[in-house]
Amino acid sequence: MSLSTEPLPKYRRLIELLRQELADDSVFDRVEERLVYEYDYGLDRSPPDLVVTPRSAAEAATVIRLAAAEGIAVVPRGAGTGIAGGAVPIEGGVVVSFARMRSIREIDFENRVMTLEPGVVNLDMTRAVEEAGFYFAPDPSSQKASTIGGNVANNAGGPHCLALGTTTNHVLALDLVLSDGETIQLGGEAPDLPGYDLLGCAVGSEGTIGLITDISVRILPRSQVTKTVLAIFGSVEDASAAVSEIIAAGIVPSALEIMDQLVLQAVEAAFHAGYPPEAGAVLLLELDGLSETVGEQAPRVEAICRGHGASELRSADTVEARAKLWAGRKGAAAAMGRVAPNYYLHDAVVARSRLPELLHTVVEIGHRYDLPIGNVFHAGDGNLHPMIMFDVRQPGALERVMAAGRELLEACVAAGGALSGEHGIGLEKNNFMPWVFSDDDLDMMERARDAFDPHHIFNPGKILPSTRQCADVPIPGRAAAPSKDPGLWV
Repeated sequence: MSLSTEPLPKYRRLIELLRQELADDSVFDRVEERLVYEYDYGLDRSPPDLVVTPRSAAEAATVIRLAAAEGIAVVPRGAGTGIAGGAVPIEGGVVVSFARMRSIREIDFENRVMTLEPGVVNLDMTRAVEEAGFYFAPDPSSQKASTIGGNVANNAGGPHCLALGTTTNHVLALDLVLSDGETIQLGGEAPDLPGYDLLGCAVGSEGTIGLITDISVRILPRSQVTKTVLAIFGSVEDASAAVSEIIAAGIVPSALEIMDQLVLQAVEAAFHAGYPPEAGAVLLLELDGLSETVGEQAPRVEAICRGHGASELRSADTVEARAKLWAGRKGAAAAMGRVAPNYYLHDAVVARSRLPELLHTVVEIGHRYDLPIGNVFHAGDGNLHPMIMFDVRQPGALERVMAAGRELLEACVAAGGALSGEHGIGLEKNNFMPWVFSDDDLDMMERARDAFDPHHIFNPGKILPSTRQCADVPIPGRAAAPSKDPGLWV
């Protein structure tokens, strides 16, 4: 899709109407303004025809009402940290950015509820309540930048979601703007609501059924004791086996994260977090809870790690030491720029017991396609994040990367896994959905979307398969990216 310098006639009318309702600096129609919104953290890119930044839920509803009346698609956007192309306007239309809706409306410590706008940054939620001894549990690695609206749209996870669940387990209610501009509330602050779980349908819907405005979430009290341990292994397989035995023993740590040697070396060079670059892999695990519980679990976990070949166990005994270790883990993706100028980060899930087998397959695929692959992943729930490293300037590199990525997903699905654990489907994997869902399954999903958005104005081309896109790409099943500028790829 080319980026036109002049808006189409229907956009001229919409721009005029929007400027009557919103401030002038909320509507962006110049080429250089729109260009910023044509991509997210992934590979796909496509320019919008218009960008709007509402300041309130009422303004957001106005944007939807006016755009829908003109038959113009709407693409919600948080911070643009998504990896699956969910915020890329594949069919143009209006990007609605929540960058100006970042107010925390209310914090109710007595009932442990926070109500806020979708543009609030994830980490700022915890900062707002930490002095009172509370926190927001879902903590994606992008939490310094990603927003709660995007987290809800993609049902984001994070290293500490193993014991407490992903975003869907912490959202109590939200307001959803429908295609006619009407706003409905889904869920509520009561502990158990009767009727169909429409809130569950909205969380993880990737902006395809409506525009999420106000959100109410749970906040949790900090644990009495937190113990963070870095276990050093000779191989990823040994570390994975230790993870399986820890869970099988009935111990569910708050986090179980594995990094392989390629990632360790890059992270240590970038952050000096205290990781041993010579190790085959490390397991970063965290136990929290009552002092008695952690005191009983810690020696059992350490014994399991040593039983699977851990050469050393390092405890982080201070808040600063723990923060340093976690800063390295959460900065792993950024550190990989030391290995190659580009990477393709995948997100698939398999049973914990299948991790060693799948990691062996990842290594084999990397060798066969002559591509370094770094592994950093949520081992506790089998959520793999292989990073395929490459230089897009090399002829044929992208084709090899996409073919390798497809094989990785095929292997995970063949092992009974899922296409995504937390990044979403978006453009990246929508044409792979038939691998795991039947035609009847996909038809039911489409009916659910139709019930909320019968005219398909919200985020078209995402989640559900697109035969048109399949026909446009050289590698079967890969969702198309209408225009790509290698110079700006991550």
